[in-house]
Amino acid sequence: MSAVSQLPFPESFNMVFFGGAGDLVTRKLLPAMYQCHKNGLLVEAGHILCVDRQDLSEEAFLELADEKACQFIPTADWDAAVWAGFRQRLAYLRIDATQPEQYAPLKERLKKAPAAVTVFYLSTAPSLFATICAHLTRQGLNGPHSRVVLEKPLGHDLASANAITADVDRYFHENQVYRIDHYLGKESVQNLMALRFGNALFEPLWRRMWIRDVQITIAEDVGIGSRAGFYDKAGALRDMVQNHLLQLLCFVAMEPPASLDSNAIRNEKLKVLESLVPFTEEDVHQKTVRGQYRAGICGGKAVPGYLEEEGIPPGSHTETFVAIKAEIANWRWAGVPFYLFTGKRLPERLAEIVIHFHDVPHPIFPLPKSGACAPAKLVIRLQPDEFIRLYLYAKQPGDSMELQPVSLDLNFAEQFKVRRAEGGYERLLLDAIRGNQALFVRHDEQEQAWRWVEPILNTWANDPKGPEPYAAGTWGPAASLDLLRRDGICWHEGK
Repeated sequence: MSAVSQLPFPESFNMVFFGGAGDLVTRKLLPAMYQCHKNGLLVEAGHILCVDRQDLSEEAFLELADEKACQFIPTADWDAAVWAGFRQRLAYLRIDATQPEQYAPLKERLKKAPAAVTVFYLSTAPSLFATICAHLTRQGLNGPHSRVVLEKPLGHDLASANAITADVDRYFHENQVYRIDHYLGKESVQNLMALRFGNALFEPLWRRMWIRDVQITIAEDVGIGSRAGFYDKAGALRDMVQNHLLQLLCFVAMEPPASLDSNAIRNEKLKVLESLVPFTEEDVHQKTVRGQYRAGICGGKAVPGYLEEEGIPPGSHTETFVAIKAEIANWRWAGVPFYLFTGKRLPERLAEIVIHFHDVPHPIFPLPKSGACAPAKLVIRLQPDEFIRLYLYAKQPGDSMELQPVSLDLNFAEQFKVRRAEGGYERLLLDAIRGNQALFVRHDEQEQAWRWVEPILNTWANDPKGPEPYAAGTWGPAASLDLLRRDGICWHEGK
């Protein structure tokens, strides 16, 4: 089973990347399209036009793609001859997106390669979304088979997010708008749906009577890199929680959709977001933790603290770590805590969902010392490797009745001897071309996510205390562990 329904692939397409000479396009999107090309997933009449204000000739842009994009293609997937063929799909056009007269050459270029579908991917600042959509429409480029992909960040609060939606909605209908969250393109997220809705085994257990808690973690071992200007205005709550973590929570908690239709899936996700218990100011103090990394040892190297990073203003209160205890007020999940964790400069890079099941009601076997913190659990790992692992207790060999945790593993790389898509962009780009919105975020989902996050943002903004410090290379402030310990729960693997 897959969350992607089998919509037919169009006989031709144009993919237009605005911000086409920028980092996201050269590091992520062009390598993803290369992989689709290499695996025979693109029709021959498929063209990629990169649009940017940089003053580059087409040959200079192709050299830039050779230099930048190629280094982000795994060695095992690199094939010079295949790249040369893929390069034939690429073209470049210099456009200042704010200047309406410069869209005429874009219209002429697209006329030379008419296609059944045209996808405009806006890898630009959100402040340009409305401008680009307006000029595309005025040039007659917004037709019934035109689509627009919006890259995050989609606003910095509820009002700004709604303003962006309203701006885009003036020109593109909701069924043409694809708000991308690359985590939703990961194979493990779709396998979570397959696990839940394709197997009768777990459905009776997937509820409050059998599940003790859910932990969702996205940990990064890197700092902010060159993103100081963006990150200091965003912080971990806006950058990771409002989108990635809440979307993963939805896939864990949603009810079975009636079908794989995109709106059927997104309707169920919306119900989860609407059922999240809203935060009061007191809740924010009791159920959230924010942190900011200090200098430390990460990955075996000494690294600076957040306030020492280039471009960060002195005394910044921007959080680089967030831990939240969330609750869902419905019959399936009432009383089950959902713990959300994310942070930078943590000991390792990983993304995973951990479902802890309740212990047996009357234990008759002596458990290992770690038993209180290691009940039966299901671990769904999204990165860096992808697997599903079910932990159980089994008898240790010998003449005593002692139990030890064991695991049943589904390692996707070993089980399926085919190449797996990296990062999610490959699948989502193909879906945008197909016209499948199932793995994209609908406007009411986005609005409800901001509505839930906003009380946390407001309370933190008025708290002079600021984020709690933690040393780079550790698992965040000690208060984040206390968030679980107060409930008699440990973080998965004892972090």
